[in-house]
Amino acid sequence: MKNNFNINFNLFDGFPDMYFLVSNEGDILDLNKSGKDLIGSSANAGDINFIELIELPDRVKFLNILKKSTKIKNDVSFETKFHVNNNFIQVKLTYSVLPTNNENKNQDRIFIVARDISEEKKKEAELYRFFNIVENSLNPVQITDLNGKMIYVNTAFLKVSGYSKEELIGKSPSIFGSGKLSKNYWDKMWKTISAGKVWFGEIEDRKKNGEPFHSELLISPILGKDDKVTSYFGIHRDMSEKLTLEKRLINTQKMESIGTLAAGIAHEVGNPLASISALVQVAQRNTEDEFINEKLGLVKSQITRISKIIKDLVDFSRPSNFEFQLTDINESIKEAVEITKVGTKAKDIEFSVNLNGDIPSLPLVADQIQQVFVNILLNAVDAIMESKTKNENKHISVESSLADDEVILTFEDTGPGIEQKNLSKIFEPFFTTKEQGKGTGLGLWVSYGIVKSFRGDIKVKSKPGKGTTFIINLPIET
Repeated sequence: MKNNFNINFNLFDGFPDMYFLVSNEGDILDLNKSGKDLIGSSANAGDINFIELIELPDRVKFLNILKKSTKIKNDVSFETKFHVNNNFIQVKLTYSVLPTNNENKNQDRIFIVARDISEEKKKEAELYRFFNIVENSLNPVQITDLNGKMIYVNTAFLKVSGYSKEELIGKSPSIFGSGKLSKNYWDKMWKTISAGKVWFGEIEDRKKNGEPFHSELLISPILGKDDKVTSYFGIHRDMSEKLTLEKRLINTQKMESIGTLAAGIAHEVGNPLASISALVQVAQRNTEDEFINEKLGLVKSQITRISKIIKDLVDFSRPSNFEFQLTDINESIKEAVEITKVGTKAKDIEFSVNLNGDIPSLPLVADQIQQVFVNILLNAVDAIMESKTKNENKHISVESSLADDEVILTFEDTGPGIEQKNLSKIFEPFFTTKEQGKGTGLGLWVSYGIVKSFRGDIKVKSKPGKGTTFIINLPIET
């Protein structure tokens, strides 16, 4: 066909885009060098219909847009794929209807610019793939600009920090800094990443609610053109579980060391103590002096106290010789509560017991698990009665429940509570919050060892003025 518009398409040969002059019916009237390279260098105008270049699923859509563009005489853009020589090329088509004085609309000519966007789409797909990976990552991720202002945070970061995206974007990460790391530490970090190098370190942040968040942070510079740093990519790895396991390991090692020490103490102290006790009893039988008898009685009571401490140490350090038997947990709790009620201190305290009747019998040592319950209950009674603040609500509640494959036992009191600094020490030997001489500090330590021997767990929750709660988890399958 003849090009009646006197457009010299040689003018477009130096452009990378493909230029076509097309009739209403889609016949190619003229094309530039890039267009010829696409469909074949030997191709001439009129050898192929433009519609044949469009991938099959888009041809009807292309014709509709073509008709629309000739009707409204406006430029129209359309993304599709060229199918040439069994290859697909992603292109963006821009239609322009050329003005004509011909009254026959069927003689309209359409000027089409086809831009190869394959590379753009490839980069777009890679960017979208990267975005989905980062957005759905379990690790908190943040991207900051060169000034350290956050320009992106992923969902995991929002979940861990407790902040919303609106509260973080445009802000410095220092808003959740703990302040525990020195200025020199962060200066070295900035010096490293500003030089285009990767920085790695351990940090402690603060969540919105004030809780600490320990993580390993890797910051990598994002490089743009000419390898210049344009922003910084930071990814966190939560270290909370690691630190918890380290603390448990240290505690376990400490317990093992104390257990070994306890066996030695029992042997070295136990025998002389028995001799002293026997001598005290002999002296008591051979004197009628009231003053001497009183003092000997005090000595005997202290010997009894020391003996109990030694017994607790030995019980903890020595593997139990008791046989495991199916034990009714609810019955053990009831008996422990009744034992506790017998004490004079507990007469003004109200006990409430809520037990789940569906709890199965567990393979335990009945006497030992009851000892745990009694220790916790007696501590609760002492805490309530020895409170220095007036407390009219003197109450201890005990509950048993089932959750998945565990039995959960909860002991809650309305005592004065435990200070935060003492919570981590509560299961350590010889640690007590009671007045001097009123507690050995071994009850909870021994209880901890007993529960662990049953492959269970014991935890404590408390706040000053809010009472204390002990939670024991025992596996159903032991």
